[in-house]
Formats: sequence, C-alpha cells, structure tokens
Amino acid sequence: MTTIGLDVGGTKIAGALVDEDGKVLARARRETGIPSAESVASASADLVRELAQHQDVKGVGMAVAGVVDKSGAHVVYGTNLGMQDEPMKQRMESLIDYPVILDNDANAAAWGEFQFGAGRDSDDMLLVTVGTGIGGGIVVDQRLLRGAYGFAAEIGHMRVVVDGPQCGCGNRGCWEMYASGSALLRSAKELVSSGTPHAARLREACGGRPKDLKGQAITELAKKGDLACIELLEDLGHWLGEGCASMTAILDPDMIVIGGGVVEAGDLLLDPARHAYGRQLTARGHRPVARFVPAALGNDAGMIGAAAIAAEVYDGAGADA
Repeated sequence: MTTIGLDVGGTKIAGALVDEDGKVLARARRETGIPSAESVASASADLVRELAQHQDVKGVGMAVAGVVDKSGAHVVYGTNLGMQDEPMKQRMESLIDYPVILDNDANAAAWGEFQFGAGRDSDDMLLVTVGTGIGGGIVVDQRLLRGAYGFAAEIGHMRVVVDGPQCGCGNRGCWEMYASGSALLRSAKELVSSGTPHAARLREACGGRPKDLKGQAITELAKKGDLACIELLEDLGHWLGEGCASMTAILDPDMIVIGGGVVEAGDLLLDPARHAYGRQLTARGHRPVARFVPAALGNDAGMIGAAAIAAEVYDGAGADA
C-alpha cells in the first residue's frame, strides 16, 4: 500500500510517495509563491497528481505549518500560509480523487520518527525540533497526542523566564526565545557587536557585519574548535536540556528526539543538553533517564509522517489520541 505525504511550508511544498515501510519511492516539490489557501491547494493537488501516476494510492496526508483541528480537516490558523479557519481537506478533495487528512508539521515529523526513524523502539517519545523556533510532537503509549482541540505540543511556547523577551506569539519568556536557532543567532550577533576579541572568527565569518551572520557558520566554526562558538552551542544546549527536563516532569518519555537544523552540531549541542537535563530532572537519581538522540529522518520526517498518518487513518487504525 502506498500513500502520499506533503510537507507544506510558507514558500514550498515537498511531496513523497511512501510505502508501508516508510520508504520514499518518489519525490517532487512545488513553489507556492505568495501563500494562500488557493495557491497551496493548487500546488498540492498538482504534486499529488504527479506522484500518483500509475500508482495505487490509498490517501494523502498533509503536514501543515500551522494549527490543525483534531479532525484533520481545518487549518485553524497558519500565519505563514495565509490561512485562518481554512477547510483544506474539503478544498483538496474537490481537486483530487483521493481522501486527504491534515496534521501539524511537527506532529507529522514526530510520527515519522516514531514509526520509521529514531523512535522506532520507543513507546513514549518527545520530539523537539530546534529551528527558527521550537516545534514539538508527543507520542504517548504509542499514540500521537493532539489534545482536546488539536492544539497540543506547542512546546516552544512554554514559559521558562518570567518577563523575558517578547515572543512572536505575544507572550514573554517562551522556551523558543532561549533554545532555538533564532536564539543562537541572536546571541552570536550580540557577541560580534560587542567587539570582543573572543568573537574574532565569528566577526570574520560575517565580514564584520552582525546582520550578515548565518547560523550554519556558528556550527561550522564550533566543529573547527572555535571556543566562542562552542560556548554559544553549550548555552543553547543548556536551555534545551532544562526545557526537556520540565517536559519530562509532565510526560515521562522514554526517549527525547532532537531534530531541526541546529542538530547538525551533534554532541556539541546534545552533550550540554544531556548534562542540563540530568541536573534539572525531577526525582533524579530515583528514575530512569530518557535517552537523548538526534532525529534520523532529516527533512523527510514531515512527509513520511504525513504519509504514515494517512495510511493508518485510511486503513482504519488511526494515529491520534
């Protein structure tokens, strides 16, 4: 049995034909231009038609960068997609001959990692995606947790500092203000702007212009042994580990999977995160410690997860809790 998984972002849509073992059989992508419900649906339908040629497709899963209602039919809001209370399932099914199910992109990535990636031998898994912000997906007792209304796992907006910096969500002191790729870049730019000789290699990497600094440069310099960049990743890892410890007090996962672009730093990020996690863990010394591992599926996680959700839903099993 094959299904199609779509990973719908603000400027592009990536799609894959996926078999029941999570193997990508074919892939394609489309640019959306200025995002809107119409442009996303049109490009998505075009992708589905391309991938479905001469294939026995069971259904389509769409991983959407936004909040999706628990039924998997509406995008409640997706700021980067130009959508609010959008009946995308109905819109898509009017364009193609396959049933469609929607989910949040981080949920889909979590399900992909749980089924076919780093979480394959886990029953209770927390996925933390460290990118521009922090996304998350939660698997409890082998089922994806969506909450009563589909809003669960917005973990980046857990408040960790009272009256901290204002987050894009409108609140202050959210976790993603301290443990995201944006937080790493902000700290690095401040270091360069300070004029300290400690940031000499960072300053060279951006030509002395902090606004031109890229996150990838921080990781590359850290891997080459630059002390300032190593310390920046240590600080990020500290915040990441502390937040995961707070999540563990609530969820008690047996595995924490770290994904997103910043995870390319490997143990330069994960070792400080593991240390901070162990120091802040509730009942430390008297409980098993969750495994901290990097994600395995990379940028394919959302597509594979969306396809797997569609496979389970349209096979009658269901992935939600």
